[in-house]
Amino acid sequence: MDSGARVADYLVRAVSRLGIRHLFGVDGANIEDLYDAVFDHNASIGPDAADDRVPLTAVVAKHEFSAATMADGYARSTAGLGVVVATSGGGAVNLVAGLAESFASRVPVLALVGQPPTVLEGRGAFQDSSGRAGAFDAVRLFSPLTRYCARVESPADLPAQLYDAVAAARSGGPAVLLLPKDIQQAELSTPPEFQPPARAHRRDHDGLERVLRALRTARRTGKVVIIAGDQIARDDARDELARLARLLDASVGVAPDAKDVYDHHAPGYCGVAGSMGHPELLDALHRAELCLLVGTRMPITARAGLEDALSAVTLAGIGAEPPFLPGLHAHTTELATTLADLCTDLTRPSLTQPHGDLTRANGGTAPAVRDPGHTARQSDVVTSESATTDVPRGSGSELPTTAAEWRVNMLTPLDVPPSDGPGLRYRAIVEAVNDALPDGTDVFADAGNTGASVVHHLRMPRGGRFTVALGMGGMGYAFGAGIGSAFARCRRADGEVRHTVVIAGDGAFFMHGMEIHTAVEHRLPITFVVLNNNAHAMCITREQLFYGDRYSYNRFRPADIGAGVAAMFSGLRTHRPTTLAELAATLRRCVETPGPSFVAVDCDPDEIPPFTPFLTASRRLP
Repeated sequence: MDSGARVADYLVRAVSRLGIRHLFGVDGANIEDLYDAVFDHNASIGPDAADDRVPLTAVVAKHEFSAATMADGYARSTAGLGVVVATSGGGAVNLVAGLAESFASRVPVLALVGQPPTVLEGRGAFQDSSGRAGAFDAVRLFSPLTRYCARVESPADLPAQLYDAVAAARSGGPAVLLLPKDIQQAELSTPPEFQPPARAHRRDHDGLERVLRALRTARRTGKVVIIAGDQIARDDARDELARLARLLDASVGVAPDAKDVYDHHAPGYCGVAGSMGHPELLDALHRAELCLLVGTRMPITARAGLEDALSAVTLAGIGAEPPFLPGLHAHTTELATTLADLCTDLTRPSLTQPHGDLTRANGGTAPAVRDPGHTARQSDVVTSESATTDVPRGSGSELPTTAAEWRVNMLTPLDVPPSDGPGLRYRAIVEAVNDALPDGTDVFADAGNTGASVVHHLRMPRGGRFTVALGMGGMGYAFGAGIGSAFARCRRADGEVRHTVVIAGDGAFFMHGMEIHTAVEHRLPITFVVLNNNAHAMCITREQLFYGDRYSYNRFRPADIGAGVAAMFSGLRTHRPTTLAELAATLRRCVETPGPSFVAVDCDPDEIPPFTPFLTASRRLP
C-alpha cells in the first residue's frame, strides 16, 4: 500500500481484499471521507492492475436500518461478510435494529460508523456520542448487540482493531468500528498491508464422537429425523447436509428460517418445523428413535407443537450454540467440514447398509414404519442407493420435475378457518408464486401473517435462497435484505440473471418499502410482492383471538399502494392483479423480465394464517 494513505483509504482497500464488492449505507458529513475513498479506489484500478484490488460499489440506501439489512442479506446469501456504513448521530442510532437482527441470527456484518472529530468530543460537537460531558456513549450503545465494538482513537490503532473486528464478525454477528472524522482523514505513514484473519474454527471432538455413537445406535433400532437450521446456510453446508441425510436414510425437516438448506423435492423432506410447520414432521418424530438438530437452537418458533414428540426421542445437536432443549450437543463453528467428516465416519464398512439385514430382506429398500392404510408419498420411498450414494440433489430421474407433478406430493397444509373477506387468499397467492418461480430464484419474506403464510406454503426453487428474519422479527427487513442479496447474486455463474422476490405486507411496506427506490436506481432484478389488507393483520388476529374482538387499533383506511408506487416511479413496472389468473400471469412476466417490478395484491385482514398458536386459539372460540 502506498505511504501517506488516509485511514479511509486503508479501510476501503481492506474491504476489497476481503472479497467484498458492495458496501451499503447512507452518506453524511462524518462518513463522507469513506465514500471519497471508494471513488479514489475505483479510479486507481486500471485494466492492467497487477494487484488484488477489485472495484467497490457504494450503495446509498434510504434509511440506515435498511442499509444494515442490505449488509445482512448480502452476508446471508454469500455465506460471507456484509459491510454497512453510517454517519454519526441519528444515522448511527438507526443501525441498532438492523444490527440486533444480525446479532440474534449470528450474521457476520462489519459496521463502519462515523463520529464527530475528536477535538470536539465533549465540547458541543454536533451528533456527539463520545460519552463525554453528558453525551451518550456509542460504545455502550453498540457493545451489547455486537461481537466487537471499539472506538478508533489513533490512526496507528486501526489495523489491529480492523483485524479484530473482522475476526469477531466472522465468529457470527456484527462488529462495529467507531471512526471520528479526523481519524478517517489522518494519514498512515507506513501502513501495513491488511491481511484478512484466518477463519478460526472450533470443534468439540469428544462431543461429536458421542453424537456419532448415538446415531449408530439409533440406526440399528429405528429411524433418524434431522431438523436443520440456519447455520447450514451461514456455513454453506447444504451439500454436506444432503449427503448426511442420504447416509442416515433420515427424514428431514427445516427450521422456519432455514427453508433453503434442504431440497424440498428430495425424498425424506418433511416440511417446516414449529409454529408454521407441517404435520409430516410431527408424524416422522413420533416414529423416530433419534432427532438430530443440525445448526439450530430450536427457539420457540421452531419447536412449538413439537415439544412432546421431541421429549420422547433421543436428542442430539451439532452446531455453534447448544439447543434450548436438553440432549447431547457437539459444538462446531463450521458445519460443512464437520458434516463431511461425520459422513466419512458413517461410511465405514459396518455402517454402509442402514438397518442391516432388514434392508437386504426388503430387497434393498429401507422399511417405512407407517400406520396401516398410509399411502406412501415420494418422501417415504428411500432406496438404499439413495441413502448411501453421493448423488447431487435433484439429479435423479425418479424425482418429479414440474409444479404439476409435485402437486401430488405436496405437504399437508394446516387447516385454517374459511375466509370470505375481500381480495385473494394467502395460500392461493403463495401457490401462484410457487408456480411462477424458476430454479435459482431467491425469496425474502417479511414478518406477520404474510411471512407465516410464505414460510408454510412456499416450496423453494432448486438452487434458490430463502430468508426470513426471525432473530428480532423486525417489519420491513425483507426490502433491504432482498436488495443486498440481489447485488451479490443477480449474476449467476452461467451468466444468466438470477431473480429475487420480496414478499411483504402493507405494514412492512409503509415502514421500509421506499427502499424500492434503491432497486430502481440500480435496475436490480427484484419483484416486490406486497399483500395489502389495509391493516396490521397479525395484530388484528391477536385482538380477535386473545382480547375478545372488542376493538381494533390496527385497521386503516384503504390505500392504493400499487397506484402510489406507479405514480412515484414512472419507469417501474407496477401491477395490481385482482384475480388468481391475473396474478399468475403477472408473476411469470415479472420474473422473466429484466429489472425491478412491483405487484400489489389485496387480501383479507381477517384471514387467519397457518400459524398454530392462532389456529389453536380459534378452535377454542365458541
